[in-house]
Amino acid sequence: MNMPLLQMLRAAVGPAHVLTEGDLSAWEIDWRRRWHGRALAVVRPGSTAEVAAVVRACAAHGASIVAQGGNTGLVGGGVPDASGTQVLLSLQRLNRIRAIDEANLTLTAEAGCILQAVQQAAAERGLLFPLSLAAEGSCTLGGNLAANAGGTQVLRWGNARELCLGLEVVTAAGEVWEGLSGLRKDNTGYDLRDLFIGSEGTLGIITAATMKLAPQPAATTTALAACASMADCVALLELARARLGAGLTGFEVMNRFALDLVARHFPALPRPLPAAPWTVLLEQSDTEGEAQARERFEALLGAALEAGTVSDAAVAESLAQSAALWQLRESVPLAQVEEGLNIKHDISLPVSSIPEFVAHTDAALQALIPGVRLVDFGHLGDGNLHYNVQAPAGGDPARFLEEMEHRVNTLVFDAVAARGGSFSAEHGIGELKRDELAARKSPVALQLMRSIKAALDPQGLMNPGRVL
Repeated sequence: MNMPLLQMLRAAVGPAHVLTEGDLSAWEIDWRRRWHGRALAVVRPGSTAEVAAVVRACAAHGASIVAQGGNTGLVGGGVPDASGTQVLLSLQRLNRIRAIDEANLTLTAEAGCILQAVQQAAAERGLLFPLSLAAEGSCTLGGNLAANAGGTQVLRWGNARELCLGLEVVTAAGEVWEGLSGLRKDNTGYDLRDLFIGSEGTLGIITAATMKLAPQPAATTTALAACASMADCVALLELARARLGAGLTGFEVMNRFALDLVARHFPALPRPLPAAPWTVLLEQSDTEGEAQARERFEALLGAALEAGTVSDAAVAESLAQSAALWQLRESVPLAQVEEGLNIKHDISLPVSSIPEFVAHTDAALQALIPGVRLVDFGHLGDGNLHYNVQAPAGGDPARFLEEMEHRVNTLVFDAVAARGGSFSAEHGIGELKRDELAARKSPVALQLMRSIKAALDPQGLMNPGRVL
């Protein structure tokens, strides 16, 4: 054990916030329970100055650092390795809302703020922070930015990157970059903010951010629609865009098996529509009144029913019903956890290519693994699918993952690449997809990325072995 480093860490943040004994599994095991690490210490700084002091201490002793927010990542990028030499830097104590500027429509918050708390802080001022994802009750703002999180509102508001105006970052040298600008226009050199967003803690540690807000919508309408094919889902999306414009804020798709899993593991959740090959959850948020918004929404669904694009639909009559519809969608990954380990894919494609991709890849996987079960759901509105592969019924999920992951990934990622897509849409690279990045990214892009890493982290102490 590196006692001199531990002594410096205790001096920096206080002995109570340097954890080396007891059950540290909350920090050392990832949410999917695929990666089990062992940290030299879990360090919990309470301020940006303390983060900087921790980084300087680690740099002086050559100890690498893994920054962690809510530990909700899906690619193995936020837990330590098994060496017992890495410092796990938890940002959960950096959880203050520093400022809300209503006239400028901005909010400045620390990296350890739970996403839901940021949403609530904005709502208390009558404003909207639109980043929304299933883990919002436990994921943190810093983690959202480090992974450039997407979620359910991307088609209207964009990823975390589009919502961020400025950052505060502790560099690999333990210096603090004060970049918490609330400006929407600032052409003064390289955009350092965008270097750190999506870098997964490999270039520096985000400690605070200034984020865009928007006025709260006057009315929100939510519905489920049943479709016979993915092509019909895409046709409904085109119709919704044409009729609702920027008012279309959510367009999620779920295949039959995804909702069957939810019904199996969460039978108390209501299922308003009969089972269908595909179910779409769509949402409209509008600045007009409730009556006008609902009339426009119901006219859209009526036109889709008349055209045969939709076979059935159910419109939420209250906020409680709307929340129940969203709970169906957000319970899909939780149902998969209950069903057992699976092969996850977070892919993006041109929306126009998705029906043919699904038909082709479904058939290829069934030919490769007879009886394989496909859990296909996600953000069709922005072309991001979570195309997950579950073992055949009665199979051993862990063995299936171990034996088939590489073959399944190769098949799926080749099909994605052939259609101009990406094998990582919003979950990041981490450790899980590092080798895929090395094999599939252009050599020029990889060299540029390595050059940036070497310039900003010359000792290679920031989350080593992840991304690159």
